[in-house]
Amino acid sequence: MTTSPDSEALDGRTVVLIGGGSGIGLRVAHRVVAAGARVVLGGRSPQRLADAARELGEAVATWRTVDVTDDASLASFFDGIDRVDHLFTSAGTYRVGPLRELSAQDAASPFTSKFWGQYHAVRHAAPKLSSDASVVLMAGAAGARPPGPAPAYAACNAALEGLGRGLAVELAPVRVNVVSPGTIDGNLWAGRPAADREAAFAQYRRDTVLHRLGSEDEVAHAVLFLFTNGYTTGSTLYPDGGYTLR
Repeated sequence: MTTSPDSEALDGRTVVLIGGGSGIGLRVAHRVVAAGARVVLGGRSPQRLADAARELGEAVATWRTVDVTDDASLASFFDGIDRVDHLFTSAGTYRVGPLRELSAQDAASPFTSKFWGQYHAVRHAAPKLSSDASVVLMAGAAGARPPGPAPAYAACNAALEGLGRGLAVELAPVRVNVVSPGTIDGNLWAGRPAADREAAFAQYRRDTVLHRLGSEDEVAHAVLFLFTNGYTTGSTLYPDGGYTLR
């Protein structure tokens, strides 16, 4: 029986997934566990994390609460982890909207949660990273093609792509890459008003080359590629259906 490259690269490894209790993070967790890895799930909801760990199998999945906007919380989270072979952070809560409408605090929220949250997660993980570890940052296709009047959100995603390149240089031989999805039909959109969701989905289908939405599992597949391809670093991968090409 032959093993897949993913299984060879991930077997026995420790994968830390902040935001791993739901959505894309949980889909990544399922894939890496299937490939033989152990996962440490992080997030703010103990119930969600406990449910995810049971779903994955408590022999291979542990969890710890963490708030990526709280430096002390991140420090405590990583203090309890001996070794990090792969890190992916998909957690983040923020507001999106036009320059003239958002408060200063709401406009800053993508940077506070998504950009600085990932920056500081990597900073705290750095002493624990193995010599051949990898980090995958989560940005979004909006950084390359703003979807509308949401300049701070677009700028945050573009900044994360730049952060990935900068960290790839500084942390080498640890590899650092970025995944920048388009609109995904999954957990993030499920809690939004139906009318807003359907309008956004219809517009995205019109704007892409493939004329469809992506799935959480398709993004998870891209993350696994970046975890396991040992010659890819400083790159941004767009599982966006061709949105950035139009």
